Amino acid sequence: MSADERRTLEVGRIIKAQGLKGQMLVDLWTDRTERLAPGTELLTDRGPLHVIASGPHQRNFIVSFTEVTTREEAERWRGVVLSAARLHDDSVIWIDQLYDAEVFDARGVRRGMVVGVEANPASDLLVLDSGALVPLTFVTNVVANVRIDVDPPDGLFE
Repeated sequence: MSADERRTLEVGRIIKAQGLKGQMLVDLWTDRTERLAPGTELLTDRGPLHVIASGPHQRNFIVSFTEVTTREEAERWRGVVLSAARLHDDSVIWIDQLYDAEVFDARGVRRGMVVGVEANPASDLLVLDSGALVPLTFVTNVVANVRIDVDPPDGLFE
């Protein structure tokens, strides 16, 4: 992952036009709904979009953007991925901070390097180059993209 890719995160996707005045149905991929607050800038491969208003609709959101004012314009945005700058929240482990980090257990034994993160209902899993899967619930410390310390139960790496 390049430094530029680490500066922004994919946060959602435009599903389709919704209404007659350019509103769009957005599938938000994050639980951080402030991503759709009025005044927020979302980035796309077509340029930035600025949120005027948004509201929940079933499991998605209806969003109005400054740059899109008609249904016809909104239809052309179908399927476009929305990205945003990473929020500054020290209490959160961001997925992009996990990649390429070396994982060490509580005894200091290197267990592998993070090559992926898999969604899992109980806890997302670190995918290590060794083939091991480590639930994020066992992470005790993260130095972004460098080192992750874990305190797993006995037998996890066997």
